[in-house]
Order: sequence, then C-alpha cells, then structure tokens
Amino acid sequence: MKRAVFDRLQRLRRDKVPVLLVTALSGARQSLCDAHFEVVAGDALPEGIEDTLAEALVSDRSRTVTRAGTQVFVQVFNPPLRMCLVGAVHIAQRLAPMAALTGYDVVVIDPRRSFAADHRFPAVAMHKVWPDDGLRELKPDARTAIVTLTHDPKLDDPALAVALATDAFYIGSLGSKKTHAARLARLKERGFDDAALRRIHAPVGLNIGARSPAEIAVSVLAQVTQCLRGGTRP
Repeated sequence: MKRAVFDRLQRLRRDKVPVLLVTALSGARQSLCDAHFEVVAGDALPEGIEDTLAEALVSDRSRTVTRAGTQVFVQVFNPPLRMCLVGAVHIAQRLAPMAALTGYDVVVIDPRRSFAADHRFPAVAMHKVWPDDGLRELKPDARTAIVTLTHDPKLDDPALAVALATDAFYIGSLGSKKTHAARLARLKERGFDDAALRRIHAPVGLNIGARSPAEIAVSVLAQVTQCLRGGTRP
C-alpha cells in the first residue's frame, strides 16, 4: 500500500468516516474512496464497480469481484454502529442488550435519576443529561440509530429536533398514531417540513403485534436492521 493511501485511510478511520479500499489483485492499482464513491487517494476506480461498493457498504462485508478481466478486492472500513436510546424505560432495558449483541455501541440518555440508575442498565453507557444536549455531544452520524422512548414531549421533542439535523440512518419514536400526529404538529411549529418528518419511524418498530417491552424491543431492532440492511432508509 502506498504511504499516501495508508495515511489517508488512517485519518478517515480516526474521524469515523466510512471508506472503501479497492485493490487490484494483480498489479499495483489501489483506490481509496468515500461513501459517495469519490476517490480520496490512489488510482481511479475500476469502471462499473459502484454497485459492488454500495452492496459492500450496506452489508458491511468485504468481497472479491472481477471487473474487466481483473480481480479486485473491495475492503470496507465502516465506523462502529451506534444506538442512542432516549429514555431509560423498560423497553430500553430490553433493547439495549439486544442491540449490543447485534454489534451496536449503545448509549442511554435520560436526565431522570430515578430512571437512569446504573443498576438498571449494567454494562451500558449512561448519559444523565437532557436528551438534546446528550445527542449534540454524541454527534450522531450515518452509522447511528436514534430511538426516543420517554413518551414525554419535554424529552422526546428536543431530542428529535436534534436527531433530524443529523445523518442518523434511523430515527424512531414511541407512541400511538394519535400521539405521533400531535408530535408532528409540534415539530412543524419548530420549522420542520414534511420531508424531514418522514424520517421518523412512528409508531416505532415493525408491526408484529408486539405488546410486552421485550416484544417491542424486538420489533424496534428488526426495523432498525431493515433500514440498515434492507435499503429502506427514508
């Protein structure tokens, strides 16, 4: 690997920017590109490889393909997946360990000390601050899922306002259709248009008839996975 490519790769990984390294398995051609398939270091990309790059990014899997008679290895360097749960409630207690098992770095945000007690969330990072402040501090990116679970507009609405200004790949919010309609009206008063508000998945989770906190957590994680892997991002 050329030094310029290596140095740029290390800087981008340090900055948690998703990148792909495309290496011809014969010869010395090597390209480093970003998530928009723009070359940031090295040689030009092989022709017709964009679909493969897109699939590699979404699946999080490196692969070998043949283009124009030449084998190339596409290596994915994605930042870690993160899940920010707003509200240290019963659903969060079930969802946090499930998400961790599927590869997410989980953070629970809740300023209410009675909810955000450490013994209720063992081995989970806790931010005992107001959700909007917590999300600004965490700086959600395109590898971040945000789920608001408090059912309290004083906590959920400011968090959603911050979330909608980020590149988070998933934004979900607990509440009935009636609750969500009122939520949308409040967010419109804050200046968000319909296109922005369509990013919010609500009622949160896939419609699988979930009732218990654990079942709702399963439905939420399933919907998050669908958005991450299934190409259904808003």
